[in-house]
Amino acid sequence: MAGASHYILPRPEFDKPVKLLIVASPYYKDIYDMQVAGAVAEAEAAGATWEVIDVTGALEIPTTIAIAERMSN
Repeated sequence: MAGASHYILPRPEFDKPVKLLIVASPYYKDIYDMQVAGAVAEAEAAGATWEVIDVTGALEIPTTIAIAERMSN
């Protein structure tokens, strides 16, 4: 698509302190490293704290997020 541009979402702003969970699978380590670094950089830029959980594969990501959500409440 020649001449197409992409849209970048504005960085979120939070009224209260926020802790984010980054769930990732290091199957392709180079891609994983870049994605986690980007997520951490955006979390810090938005003023959030963060934690990274590694899972063995992509299929475990939704389950891990669901378990973390249940444990947070």
